[in-house]
Amino acid sequence: MQRILIAEDDEKNNQMLKEYLEGHGYACTQAYSGSEAKLLFSMEEFDLVLLDLMLPGIPGEELVASFSEKAPVIVLSAKSGLDSKVEVLSSGAEDYLTKPFDLPELLVRIQVQFRRRNKQGAGGGYSYREWVLNPDTQEMTAGGEPVELTRHEFLILELLIQNPRRVFTKQMIYEYAWGEEYLAEDKTINVHISNIRSKLKKSGTDQYIQTVWGMGFKLS
Repeated sequence: MQRILIAEDDEKNNQMLKEYLEGHGYACTQAYSGSEAKLLFSMEEFDLVLLDLMLPGIPGEELVASFSEKAPVIVLSAKSGLDSKVEVLSSGAEDYLTKPFDLPELLVRIQVQFRRRNKQGAGGGYSYREWVLNPDTQEMTAGGEPVELTRHEFLILELLIQNPRRVFTKQMIYEYAWGEEYLAEDKTINVHISNIRSKLKKSGTDQYIQTVWGMGFKLS
């Protein structure tokens, strides 16, 4: 489970971020000042940092460089000026989101960071049993044979293959593949999973996708 440090001095916003992200499968640790964030970061390992700039104690600008050496940093700030963005991005931040922002947009940006890191760690691609996915070309092979996928189908498999033991709900899959908030129950994910399985039957790998009844999907 990926761990996120939330450095935000507004208690309501901090808690809102924590509850939303934990609802999407991330483990979150909260900090309410720059000093607290620095201490926690020195004591624990985090996979990503959400960093407000206007923190009491140590300003967020002073933490970007050191944090970004070990984990990607997404800055969350009410400062919308170009100079502020240029400064923190030049210091090592991976992304900058101006407040107020939509939580689904933040989720997608977080997923992009993890996807980029996983891609680098996998040498530019992902593999699982007889599957190989190449994010650069959006191509897949199963048992050595090419499989023609739509973009949404590719992203669904990309999400599953990054965390093969984890169960993903339809909401989590939809928000990752479509980049939009999942507002209501529908058959979109079921239809896409069914289409993917049909395309994988020839290779005999269609059973790799396991339905976890009442929860979602995972890889077997």
